[in-house]
Amino acid sequence: MEVKAKARFIRMSPKKVRLVADLVRGMDIDKAEAQLKFIKKAASRPVLKLIQSARANAEHNFKLTPEILFIKTITVDGGPVLHRWKPRAFGRATPIRKRTSHITVVLDEKTKEGAPKDVKAAVVGKREKGQKEQKREKKEPSSAEAAGGKEEKTKEKKAEKKDVPAKKPAVKKSPAKKKDEGKPDVKKKESAS
Repeated sequence: MEVKAKARFIRMSPKKVRLVADLVRGMDIDKAEAQLKFIKKAASRPVLKLIQSARANAEHNFKLTPEILFIKTITVDGGPVLHRWKPRAFGRATPIRKRTSHITVVLDEKTKEGAPKDVKAAVVGKREKGQKEQKREKKEPSSAEAAGGKEEKTKEKKAEKKDVPAKKPAVKKSPAKKKDEGKPDVKKKESAS
C-alpha cells in the first residue's frame, strides 16, 4: 500500500534538494533516516522531516510497521520564485531569484524479494551488475566482421593514425641580423691613421 507525504513551499532551490533526494531514493526508511542525519547539507533537514511524516502517516493511518517500508519515489519540483533585485555598478540592477521547492515522498511495502524491479531501475546510479555484459553477449557480429573484410583493416589504420602525433605547422622566421651589419669598421680606420 502506498503512503504519500508532501512538503510544499520549502525555501530552498530544487536543484539543491534533489542532490539529497537522489541519495535516499529506493532505500529502506531506517537506512534513509540514518543517512540523512549525517549529511552535511541544509536540504537534508526538510527531507528527513518529510520522511518521518510519511512514516507517521503509515503507522497511524494505515497501521503499517515501519520495518517493511521503503522509499518508492521521492520527487522535488519547483515552486513559485520570489523575484528580488540587487543594485550593481553604473545604476544597473541584477535579478535575484529566491526559489522554492515542493517535495513529494511515496512509501511502499517491501515484498519478500525486497524492492520491486521497477523501483530498482528508477534509482539513480544503481544498475544491476551484469546488465552490460548480457547486452554485449546478445549482440551478434555483423556480416562484414564475420567475413573478416575491409572493416577490420580500416579500423587498424585509424588506430595507427591516432597514435601518431600531429605535425606542427612550419613557422617562418626572419633572418637574424649580425651585430656589425651596417656599421663601418672602426678598428680598421684607426689603424690606418
